[in-house]
Amino acid sequence: MKLGFVSAILHDLGPDQVFQFAREEGFACVELMSWPMGKAERKYAGVTHLDATTLTRAKADEVRGAAAEHGVAISALGYYPNILSGEAEASRVAVAHLKKVIKAAALLGLDTVNTFIGNDHRLPLDQNFAKFKKIWPTLIRYAEDSGVRIGIENCAMYFTMDEWPSGKNLASSPAIWRRMFEAIPSASFGLNYDPSHLAWMQMDWLKPLREFAPRLFHIHAKDVRLNREALDDHGILATPLTWHQPRIPGFGEIDWGRFLGTLREVGYEGPVCIEVEDDTFGRTLAGRQRALKVAHNVLAPYFA
Repeated sequence: MKLGFVSAILHDLGPDQVFQFAREEGFACVELMSWPMGKAERKYAGVTHLDATTLTRAKADEVRGAAAEHGVAISALGYYPNILSGEAEASRVAVAHLKKVIKAAALLGLDTVNTFIGNDHRLPLDQNFAKFKKIWPTLIRYAEDSGVRIGIENCAMYFTMDEWPSGKNLASSPAIWRRMFEAIPSASFGLNYDPSHLAWMQMDWLKPLREFAPRLFHIHAKDVRLNREALDDHGILATPLTWHQPRIPGFGEIDWGRFLGTLREVGYEGPVCIEVEDDTFGRTLAGRQRALKVAHNVLAPYFA
């Protein structure tokens, strides 16, 4: 396994500066964000460290060369929109850009793109699955033909009461993953697994590692602190941020020795990328970099 980080938290640095920081702090890899250029639609989105819309083979060679010069691998490209948005134009734009990101990954010689399935929270589950089966098989075939795998992150994307009851990402639970992989059994379709989302949903964050071991393409290392008093006060039907807080590894509910040990037991040998959404270290660049440094120090002893 290789320890890295998700580049979104360093949105104010260019890609070469991201690689330099990774090298200086002892990270082996980076997941590069590849959103369309423009204004972010939400926090941690809209970051473009790799512009898939303008990437040529020559530019791809430059990016690979910059990473290699710093001794850092690119673990994957990341783009996390709502592919199944209820707004037809938003869905069309997201699908079109995801294809560009897949093509960019192929030009870079990468085998993984991470994203969300998406979800129209106004529709019941079965109707969202119908949309999923209409849109996603073509995307997975496109990835297969490009030699690229798609890793789906398991965040529910549920933040406000307007997104009740199911959030904006269908792929939030093992029961749904089974349905997804049954509908699209492709070996190029898997998970970008983040244990913190299972933890705040009161679910076992170790058990799925064994059942879905062949589908583990990429790992996000993020922790979560549950505020039990707030949970007792508001209940699980309140918006999740009412009673939980994203933290860096080592500062929350996840036992990282057990988690990483189980990954090794099931044969996972891929990237484990720290995702920082923890404001307790401050929102300045220095604070966000400090969060990555501390998280590295927590997890580094588990890596050779």
